[in-house]
Amino acid sequence: MDSLTPTKIPAHAGSHTDSSVSASSTLIIRHLGLRDYEEIWHAMQTFTDTRGEHATDELWCVQHPPVFTQGQAGKAEHLLATGDIPVIAVDRGGQVTYHGPGQIVIYPLLDLRRMQIGVRELVTRIEHAIVDTLQEIGVSAYPREDAPGVYVQHTQTQREYKIASLGLRIRKGCSFHGLALNVDMDLEPFHRINPCGFIGLEMAQVRDFQPTADLSALESTLCKHLCHRFGYRHTLDEASLTNDASLSSEASLT
Repeated sequence: MDSLTPTKIPAHAGSHTDSSVSASSTLIIRHLGLRDYEEIWHAMQTFTDTRGEHATDELWCVQHPPVFTQGQAGKAEHLLATGDIPVIAVDRGGQVTYHGPGQIVIYPLLDLRRMQIGVRELVTRIEHAIVDTLQEIGVSAYPREDAPGVYVQHTQTQREYKIASLGLRIRKGCSFHGLALNVDMDLEPFHRINPCGFIGLEMAQVRDFQPTADLSALESTLCKHLCHRFGYRHTLDEASLTNDASLSSEASLT
């Protein structure tokens, strides 16, 4: 079997911690569509605070309506002219960034203690999963040691652009918050801030390099590479948050 194609557990498989498939080898992938940022943020906090040591890890795949999020180290000077887009101070690391429709946002809710990895290794694996994903569609990208995220270069001008951002939080040995990959979105709001706290940092999106890129297909490919990089052998796809009693009953897709 292709190592990049994890076995899918049927939807009727029952408990997510079935003894025949350990929580450490299984990943639940939730495809949540366009969702309010604060709703998902608070749900991530609740999930992380209430998960037990045998809880199955999850990826939450979403898009958000336009919003700026300011990390714990965020400085007001990097908010230039936010206008009518709300700014939310959140509990992740890093500075300010922008989320909007047409951007793949994935929140890895992972037990790092069980994996026996630290935050630097977490960042590295996420970055390389993004690079692997873009390589599949012919887009050359790379991480940088001095600035988390994934970058691309314009082949003619050699100018560097950031195409994916990371912002994470570790609590109780588990990760939440995550990554944002620009695919097919309005990049104008990035000009209203210093993205990630870098003056003059230019942002790009996948459609700039691969006009036929499909967001849904790219999301699936990125999930596949995240599964591979973190060593999961089985996945279970869900379309809501309602399977976990600790989360809002109103969080299902409509």
